[in-house]
Amino acid sequence: MIACTLQAISILLKESSEWDWFINLSASDYPLMTQDDLLHAFSNLSRNLNFIELMQITGWKLNQRAKPIIIDPGLYLSKKSDLAWTTQRRSLPTSFKLFTGSAWVMLSRSFLEYCIWGWDNLPRTILMYYTNFVSSPEGYFHTVICNNEEFRPTAVSHDLHYIAWDSPPKQHPISLSMKDFDKMVKSNAPFARKFARDDPVLDKIDKELLGRKSRFAPGAWCIGNPDGGADPCSVRGNDSVFRPGPGAVRFQELLQTLLSEDFQKKQCT
Repeated sequence: MIACTLQAISILLKESSEWDWFINLSASDYPLMTQDDLLHAFSNLSRNLNFIELMQITGWKLNQRAKPIIIDPGLYLSKKSDLAWTTQRRSLPTSFKLFTGSAWVMLSRSFLEYCIWGWDNLPRTILMYYTNFVSSPEGYFHTVICNNEEFRPTAVSHDLHYIAWDSPPKQHPISLSMKDFDKMVKSNAPFARKFARDDPVLDKIDKELLGRKSRFAPGAWCIGNPDGGADPCSVRGNDSVFRPGPGAVRFQELLQTLLSEDFQKKQCT
């Protein structure tokens, strides 16, 4: 998964430098605010910030995630008794500390250039370690950023998602539904996950949060004539003009908390 993500990022860097952040989303994610809301809020932020929920690996995770070596038995092992990967273990690294967190991130172009080019070799070293790691998307970027003095202060420990978990948490989060709508809105997060296919709450989000009636959530860039039922977003205007709505206000409230001095003290700890 990490190799695929880095490959996609390298293609983006090769094709264009006219972007500021990389956001990884899946088919189970859904926006809780419009593009104009997001762009308006991001336009006032430092382009070096990295939104990546993280914490140092401690306790049981050190033994269950950091020490096991994940090996494809079909490629590397010959004995039938060796099929259990938990029997393959290694010592903890001494040259860097291990961090973990959410697999959902919004990373700056400057940090990703460092991950791709790796001019001090740290990203390559950590990538080699995470090649055989349990749930590598929940640790690779987190470990790289927290072990680099330049980028560590840019880490904001939040994944910009509303996610609900069982108690105690299971492997996958709870599928969101109508009963979670108010909690999603009050979280002020720009995205939520995960949703069952065609769940009615998605229609409620479209109607009440996105103002979406056709293919796209409308924005200031939609300049088509809606007369006769035509989609106004079928004609594209100036995409540097925003028409922020209530979602932008909610998101700015979240950002104010995330960028507060008290919250920033918790980064990479």
